[in-house]
Amino acid sequence: MQVPLYQAKAEFFRMLGHPARIRVLELLQHGPVQVRDLLADIEIEPSSLSQQLAVLRRAGIVVSIREGSTVSYALAGGDVAELLRAARRILTDLLAGRNELLAELQQSGGAAPPVAAAVRQPGGDGAR
Repeated sequence: MQVPLYQAKAEFFRMLGHPARIRVLELLQHGPVQVRDLLADIEIEPSSLSQQLAVLRRAGIVVSIREGSTVSYALAGGDVAELLRAARRILTDLLAGRNELLAELQQSGGAAPPVAAAVRQPGGDGAR
């Protein structure tokens, strides 16, 4: 039985759904990076980085390159870098929209009282 495309996409995005994996992909956008440099930039335990790299490798997103005793990783293709750039554009647009809304609210002058001031104690009328 064939997996529906929407389900395959969901699995793909789930595979990307870890901060360390996203950071690895960001660091690999400009070319191969040695594992020791990934460890220094990501600041996670070597075993955790190894697990995250294995997930990306199994998915075919990254490839490992061995030169002697040195292991580097690289993106398997340019589409992943484009996906990361698209995610950055989408997040930028979303955050810009929120900043515009915040600025509009701050300029409106008819601000509501702070939430804590509006909350009453249960069973009381707020007066002491």
